[in-house]
Amino acid sequence: MTARKLRFAIFGNTYQPKKAVSVQKILDCLHERKAEVAMERALYEFLTDDQKLSISGVNVFDGHDFEADFAISMGGDGTFLRTASMVGQKEIPILGVNMGRLGFLADIHPSDIDHTIAALYMDDYSVETRAVIQVETDGASIEGYPCALNDVAILKRDNASMITIHASINGEVLTTYQADGLIMSTPTGSTAYSLSVGGPIIVPGTHVFSLTPVAPHSLNVRPIVVSEDSIIELTVESRSHNFLVALDGRSEKLPDSTRLTLRKAPYRVQVIKRSGTRYFHTLREKMMWGADQRH
Repeated sequence: MTARKLRFAIFGNTYQPKKAVSVQKILDCLHERKAEVAMERALYEFLTDDQKLSISGVNVFDGHDFEADFAISMGGDGTFLRTASMVGQKEIPILGVNMGRLGFLADIHPSDIDHTIAALYMDDYSVETRAVIQVETDGASIEGYPCALNDVAILKRDNASMITIHASINGEVLTTYQADGLIMSTPTGSTAYSLSVGGPIIVPGTHVFSLTPVAPHSLNVRPIVVSEDSIIELTVESRSHNFLVALDGRSEKLPDSTRLTLRKAPYRVQVIKRSGTRYFHTLREKMMWGADQRH
């Protein structure tokens, strides 16, 4: 029986030489099934010019100029986040192949590529939909992609004292944070930056966001979890008259006259999971819960 025709778009970073072997393995798997394959230009040039990999039968694209049935992210969770920003509103399911340690998003090991590609053709997989935070500005504009799959962080400049952040939820005043910053996290991002500053772990699919201050001046100010349908409005005061807004780690400087509105984006990111993948198993493994540290 002839395999059905599928289209794949491949993304990856350009600083992991060991990726070449895994990319070649994926291309071989896809070419065997006569798939239509496209690759972002930066990755293609890295593999062909720097790594001297011979690649044929691949279309090269720039930016968001691609269409596919599946996107493949080659790297870690950071690469997956960038892939999600490139996929954007296309809502193409994303498969994360991890080139390092097991990740929450990029959880396919290169040794499992053959089995995983075969599973895609047999529809033996699941797709988890993940909420995305969208940032709107009144005043200065954000130059890059204005959405985040993990988190949006409002932060002081490196050389500045703490900032004052006035926060309202659905038009009602929440509080004024005096802190180094404030992180609004999705469930997907709850095990990232937010967790490192004391935020809660939120199980994907719970339809909430969290607000967690970074080094608050008052210990009474604690993280809070709100409905994902909430509209968060923030204004900032800073001695330096500007602050940083970081979307999945991509930071931009804005003047403190800028009003920010954060809300759920009108689309979700589609994350491919292998059949049998269990979130709590991954959580225990990543967090080393129950591990005996005495040895």
